[in-house]
Amino acid sequence: MLRDASPEAGHEVAVPTADDVEPVHNERLDRALTGAVTVLPVLALGLVAWQLWNVALGVSDLVVFGLMYLLAGLGVTVGFHRLLTHRAFKTTRGVRAVLAILGSSAIEGPVISWVADHRKHHAFADREGDPHSPHVDHGHGLRGALRGLAHAHVGWLFIHTHRGRRTRYAPDLLADPVVAWVDRTFVWWAVAGFVVPGVLGGLIGGSWFAVATGILWGGLVRTLVLHHVTYSINSLCHFFGRRTFETGDESRDLAWLAPLSFGESWHNGHHAFPTSARHGLGRGRLDIAAGVIRALEAVGLAWDVVRIDPARVAAKRTA
Repeated sequence: MLRDASPEAGHEVAVPTADDVEPVHNERLDRALTGAVTVLPVLALGLVAWQLWNVALGVSDLVVFGLMYLLAGLGVTVGFHRLLTHRAFKTTRGVRAVLAILGSSAIEGPVISWVADHRKHHAFADREGDPHSPHVDHGHGLRGALRGLAHAHVGWLFIHTHRGRRTRYAPDLLADPVVAWVDRTFVWWAVAGFVVPGVLGGLIGGSWFAVATGILWGGLVRTLVLHHVTYSINSLCHFFGRRTFETGDESRDLAWLAPLSFGESWHNGHHAFPTSARHGLGRGRLDIAAGVIRALEAVGLAWDVVRIDPARVAAKRTA
């Protein structure tokens, strides 16, 4: 069983060992694939600029982008993060499979690897062993801060010395036949993340050109935006923003990022109470993912939803 090093758990601080790190069988190939997934959406911006300059952006493109962003984003935050990483609620096998598939279409890595990395992040938050802290071993001053932010935002994806070992940090998911199957078939869901917006574009726009622009906007551009919103939780939300709770790490809340991240940017509240289904702990804190979980609960598709007692929240609040 993993030791929970979060302040909420009150356990002793974990110490990273070699057993915590997931081995990589072909590091060169992994880096090449990571680079392709990172760079290709950026190159797609050039196509987007060309399209906007020469051909007016179509309604079908906006619809496809918005729908794919919503589905993939909720797959990550509701599925990968709140359900599978932190067990903030329980659901049916079918919903678990759908959420894992939608999260996989975001192309942020196979689901079990994603979960293992994130659980390790919580175990060693902003200390040696954290896969993507902007505060560990990056130097001092402005240069150190920029190096740390770059590492936390995207650089850590190319380094394998602190990636979470799946057998240590996600044995429950390896034993889950539904999640394990989605993990094994990750490449098909990644491909579907580009095929589906093309099909939607064609159905809405009624032309082959709409198919191509559907793939561009609903596939490549959607991937670019969603990736950097997710990366910003790792980088910006451990560097800028408000600290509402004392957590023993540098997690912070960024209100302006909450709409795009579906509530994930209430990151300090999340680190204070990791298992909470709601991250925006307080009035006026938009948390779309928490609303989705509440909707699933209302129709009987979610239960045992973790809600933190207001007295505990108030007791831990510092601002």
